Amino acid sequence: MILKASQRGGPKQLARHLLRVGDNEHVELHEVRGFVSEDLTEALKEAQAIAKGTRCKQFLFSVSLNPPESENVKVETFESAIERIEEKTGLAGQPRIVVFHEKEGRRHAHCVWSRIDAETMTARNLSHFKLKLRDVSRELYLEHDWQMPRGLMNSSERDPRNFSLAEWQQAKRVGQDARDLKTLMQECWAVSDSRAAFAQALEQRGLILAQGDRRGHVAVTHDGEVLSVARYTGKKTKEITARLGDPKDLPKVEEAKARHASEMAQTFQRHRAEAEQQKRRDLEPLEERRAGMARQQREERAMLEQKQQERWNTETREWASRLQSGMKGLWQRVSGEYTRVREQNEHEAYTAVQRDRQQREALIFAQMRERRELQRQIKTVREHHAALMRDIRQDRQTYKQMEQETAPTLQTRFRQAAAPAPTKAPQTAQAEAKTRAPSHAERLQVLRAGRQPKPASRGQDREPER
Repeated sequence: MILKASQRGGPKQLARHLLRVGDNEHVELHEVRGFVSEDLTEALKEAQAIAKGTRCKQFLFSVSLNPPESENVKVETFESAIERIEEKTGLAGQPRIVVFHEKEGRRHAHCVWSRIDAETMTARNLSHFKLKLRDVSRELYLEHDWQMPRGLMNSSERDPRNFSLAEWQQAKRVGQDARDLKTLMQECWAVSDSRAAFAQALEQRGLILAQGDRRGHVAVTHDGEVLSVARYTGKKTKEITARLGDPKDLPKVEEAKARHASEMAQTFQRHRAEAEQQKRRDLEPLEERRAGMARQQREERAMLEQKQQERWNTETREWASRLQSGMKGLWQRVSGEYTRVREQNEHEAYTAVQRDRQQREALIFAQMRERRELQRQIKTVREHHAALMRDIRQDRQTYKQMEQETAPTLQTRFRQAAAPAPTKAPQTAQAEAKTRAPSHAERLQVLRAGRQPKPASRGQDREPER
């Protein structure tokens, strides 16, 4: 069993914790040893009063004994473990209190010792008590053939980096089939006669019409997939452009992804609220059954305790009647009959105590089996909703990453759009005339010049051409 311990003070707070019924379905004060009072709170106050004669502030040593969830552990096993703890830690003979708690079909114990030795008025030293309790815990697991936790076998395996893939793996979501997306796109195209109608039809199905990098018109899905409108509708690019117009004034793919991410964040918040509400609805009837079961079990235990007490009183009177008084009693002592009768009474009393304990444990174990069955149902509901919340968080993280990836691209584009246009250097009139296109008058002048006679070459006389 797992042993957790601490040195502490605060007797009032500890007493409230040990006797709290709200957090635990059943609380049983099993033993109060070494104190004047048999009340738990008063016994802890006694320990505090004795500790005032010393400088010890943490005068109590509290240990919780948690057996495996599926095991029915008897009282003797708990008592044996407590005795081992006393021997290991040096608390043998010290005043102690033992309390049993039951919660969610599991039974565990709390043992509290007073560290103050009343004879020497000093506190018992508890050096390395965690290592000592770990050794006791290992011994108990091995002796009772319980399945030992891996962390208790090897402390290095507590490192989360050593967890198997199955412990971290989550269920993969099933994506949409390509044929379904093609049918969806074709239906949107069929019901629309303009860009506005097509874009609206797509948005009703979770897609945004956008301008692609290489393809003209594309549709961006909610998970960031880019679909070519021409490919998925089976239409030619000219036909797509004729109905949808120029794609340059459509939002970019990054802008469409950022819009999806922003809108899906609100959707996931709504999904999370719906999941929490569904969890409360599913757990409400189970919690009512749990509360009713706890009340019924308390009544059954109280009834058994009452019957056992009545039987004990009857048997006590019977044992007492065997011992004579007066002259008959004197004769019993002289003849040795008194010793024989007393030993018989002690044997029957011990047998009766064992019988009552076995009856009580049989009832407790039967109730724990019933409670464990209900706890399995509660655990199934909790695990289902935990998996649902993990899926929601995973999807939300995907869109958050999408938002982070598109943010730098959009910021760069916004900065380029806000930057002023670069100014041109001044040009000469001749260079400007070369760069600008010739006017209509200039073109006519060139044509007329082509019809005029060419100038004669030097040293030659030629007649003008007609």
